[in-house]
Amino acid sequence: MTHRQSITASAFKRSLPALVITGIMLFSGCTLGPDFTRPAAPELSRYSDDKASAETAKALALGKALPGQWWTLYHSRPLSALIAQAIKHSPDLQSAQAKLIQAQETAEAKKGSLLPALDASASDTEQLVSGAQFGNPDGGGSVFSLYNASVKVSYTLDVFGAIRRQIEGLSAQAEYQKFQLEGAFLTLAGNIVTTAIQEASLRAQIAATEDIIDAQVQQLDVIKQQFELGGTSKAAVLAQQSTLEQTRTNLPPLQKQLAQIRHSLSVLTGNFPSTDLAAQFNLDNLSLPDKLPLSLPSKLVEQRPDIRAQEALLHAASAQIGVVVASVFPDFTINGNIGSIATKVGELFIPGSEVWSISGNLMQPLFHGGDFTHKRYAAIANYEQAAAQYRSTVLQAFQDVADTLSALEFDAAALKTQDTAEKAAQESLDLTRGQFQVGAVSYLSLLSAERDYQQARIGRIKAQAARLADTAALFQALGGGWWNRGDLSGMLRADQKDRQKPCSFINCLINPLPTPLPQK
Repeated sequence: MTHRQSITASAFKRSLPALVITGIMLFSGCTLGPDFTRPAAPELSRYSDDKASAETAKALALGKALPGQWWTLYHSRPLSALIAQAIKHSPDLQSAQAKLIQAQETAEAKKGSLLPALDASASDTEQLVSGAQFGNPDGGGSVFSLYNASVKVSYTLDVFGAIRRQIEGLSAQAEYQKFQLEGAFLTLAGNIVTTAIQEASLRAQIAATEDIIDAQVQQLDVIKQQFELGGTSKAAVLAQQSTLEQTRTNLPPLQKQLAQIRHSLSVLTGNFPSTDLAAQFNLDNLSLPDKLPLSLPSKLVEQRPDIRAQEALLHAASAQIGVVVASVFPDFTINGNIGSIATKVGELFIPGSEVWSISGNLMQPLFHGGDFTHKRYAAIANYEQAAAQYRSTVLQAFQDVADTLSALEFDAAALKTQDTAEKAAQESLDLTRGQFQVGAVSYLSLLSAERDYQQARIGRIKAQAARLADTAALFQALGGGWWNRGDLSGMLRADQKDRQKPCSFINCLINPLPTPLPQK
């Protein structure tokens, strides 16, 4: 054995106990702080104390799965096409998707802290050495080169779980952003559906008003003829003209609302208001199944995106307590360096040029002026706040479902009443018109019958639209069925790749931001 090998072996033997102790700490490391447990679901059998009527109960299928594309229950292809367009172009979804990717990549980046860090370095040093250093002040100096190439390894041992708790918290934040994305999509789809229903309602109200105007114009012609024949007074003609003009004044507000609704649909689908959407909606083209799916109360906390998002924040707050608790315990770091030093490049890594070092560092906090204590109290308070917010979100979710179920109960009764009223008003108007033409009733009776029918028809249209809109609100309150379809983030990523121009490897390194294609 050479002298150099003897020194190396001796150094390794001295380092062996430290390496053994380090290995023991590495494999016996614990994770301090509380382990997160999901809150238990409320043990409820129904959403409210109100007992639904037999007719409403018959229309609800308790425990039936809500489809992931719940809007397809309206059996409207234009509606489904509009939501598909919104998925591709909505900036709100794109923003939520970017936040999710950021959170996921941040969590993945932190996982690298559990592995050793490896860095390479190289240097070239030119140095002038004075002759005076060697007892020859008049001999001048000499220049020599020193080349160094080395690899440094640094490893922080997560003995008490501080890094693992940080990763746990960041992963929970990514989970939060995932359900924020689902919530954004649920809101977007719900807004599109309810806006489309509003458009259908307005179109029906406009059509009804125009029909009433046509009928009143025809009635005015009849009254004018009767006046010319002396069968009625001038006052009757003027009264009918006044009624006609009053009905006509109802059109501009409805047409204004329709224009605004169309603008809203354009923006919701990621287009400018000037975009002419091909889809148009009518109440006759929107229908619902005989049985509406209704999730079990015990499943609601697992299905509502807002509840799952708050649960993720609660998880992150729990992990932060562990981070704070672990910070009071020692940090252990191992550093190693191996390389070569030579006066010529060609002599690097030859026997005799090797250099290496290994060290272990321990950092134990001793006194920080109460910093740890107050941070721990703050972390616990943050967890308690998150827990309270979670409970509030759960309560609000159950209220949302209870409110929509009550709304559907009254909608069904209102629609039935309005439908009966419209049919009765139509029959009464037809009868009154015939009687008026033969002089059996007065003109005031005819005006009253016309007003009754106009109000009944508009009332039926509004009741029908309210039932459709409140059904959409129920599907939203139940969580939107996201668990019964594919991953939304994956769908958005695939679509984003399809719409981005590819870049070369070098160009992506220089300019990593993709160039989006112009929006169609």
